[in-house]
Amino acid sequence: MNMIAKGVAPLVAALLLTACAAPTFKQPEIAVPAAFKEGQAPVQTAADGTRWKQAQPAEQQPRGEWWLAFNDPALNQLIAEATKANANLAVAAARVKQARAIAGIAEADRIPQIGVGVGAQRARASAQSLGLPQGSPVAPQTSYTASLTASYEVDLFGRVSSGVDAARSDAASVEATYRSVLLSVQADVAQTYFRLRATDAELATLEQTVRLRQENVKVNQRRFDLGDIGEFDLSRAKTELATSRAEAIGLQRTRVTTEHALAVLLGKPAADFTAGVSPLLDSSLLPAIPGGLPSTLLERRPDIASAQRAMEASNARIGVARAAMFPALNISANGGGAAGTFSDVFKWSSRSWVLGALMSMPLIDGGRNKNNVVRSEAALEESVASYRQSVLTAFAEVEDNLAGLRILSGQTQEIDDAVVSARRSADLAQKLYDAGRSSYLDLLDAQRNLASVERSAVQLRGSRAVTTVALIRALGGGWDAAPLTVASK
Repeated sequence: MNMIAKGVAPLVAALLLTACAAPTFKQPEIAVPAAFKEGQAPVQTAADGTRWKQAQPAEQQPRGEWWLAFNDPALNQLIAEATKANANLAVAAARVKQARAIAGIAEADRIPQIGVGVGAQRARASAQSLGLPQGSPVAPQTSYTASLTASYEVDLFGRVSSGVDAARSDAASVEATYRSVLLSVQADVAQTYFRLRATDAELATLEQTVRLRQENVKVNQRRFDLGDIGEFDLSRAKTELATSRAEAIGLQRTRVTTEHALAVLLGKPAADFTAGVSPLLDSSLLPAIPGGLPSTLLERRPDIASAQRAMEASNARIGVARAAMFPALNISANGGGAAGTFSDVFKWSSRSWVLGALMSMPLIDGGRNKNNVVRSEAALEESVASYRQSVLTAFAEVEDNLAGLRILSGQTQEIDDAVVSARRSADLAQKLYDAGRSSYLDLLDAQRNLASVERSAVQLRGSRAVTTVALIRALGGGWDAAPLTVASK
């Protein structure tokens, strides 16, 4: 029987450990396409002379200064201000500190907990409790104590280690979320900045149209006064002038709201921020961003990294839930002294000590622990599904922006040709009208068409800049080897 017991005991212990330990984490299989459908652009030289390159495995690294590729000092300054003062980024930084502290709390369970206590007590017992006749005089007594305590939980079934793993993964997930917020803030600043500049360029185009309309009114007023044209042409010229002015006023509202949005991103009151006028005149200096390989997206995107760390934390919590169903062993020690005077507390004769070990486990809990295991396993299933969704969303965002840049590039080429043709048509219409060979309506149509095409060209210019930033965001931004720092947030 002893031999059988000796052989069975290790097997039982191994089965118990296996039953309560956290399952081995397995990375979910994701069907990663060989290449993005929209194709991969070759590595190209950016505006600042640097070269964009394929991403390397670097999930733990923060984004580099990708905005420098736009070669725009004003943009550099705005992003620097937002990184220091944005409120959402400060919230994310505070959450990182909390998560790191929680991981530290979990780590503390790995080592013995030691404490010290010093106290005094004055008490009077009743005569009856001392076995004396009722009403016997009993003097109060004073006692002093000093003690050193220690306790330690032996991690028999992995509760402590699983809890530490879960807390560490949670902290890593929150740090990845911080990086995601940082990238989002920087990208939002860049996109809002380019929208503001595109609006300035559109306003410049409208102001040019207003000046042309004013000149038309002056010319038509003189010709009307001389009797060369009727009131119809003069009224149409005034109508076109008023309409152009109204459009310019309406666009000012768009500029104001965009400026206010930029102020919020910078962490400033809208009333204290004014952005200078800086029309976006040329999109040829925008950096060409390569799409890279879909597999690199799993290494670069901070939201995907956050989802993966969340899976690891959920997996570790299964171990914590399983361990609760098995015995817990706590070892404790208490030593010190007690005496009637404080000076006697530390004498050898006043010493006292206690050593103890307590093993406890639940017997009847109404299915609480079993259901907690089921809940933990379901939480893992949820986190796996969230991870898959994050990956699918990331692929779609890159495809969207690659397609957007491709289509916008084609639109820009066509609209540039249209601008040349529209300007030629407007010049010819002006000459024909001045020579009396065409009506004023023909001239208005040519000028109106030119103004419309020029505004479309400006809008496309802004869309290309905004979409370029969106692609950088979708790809996870640039990378460097600097450590993550959030202490200043």
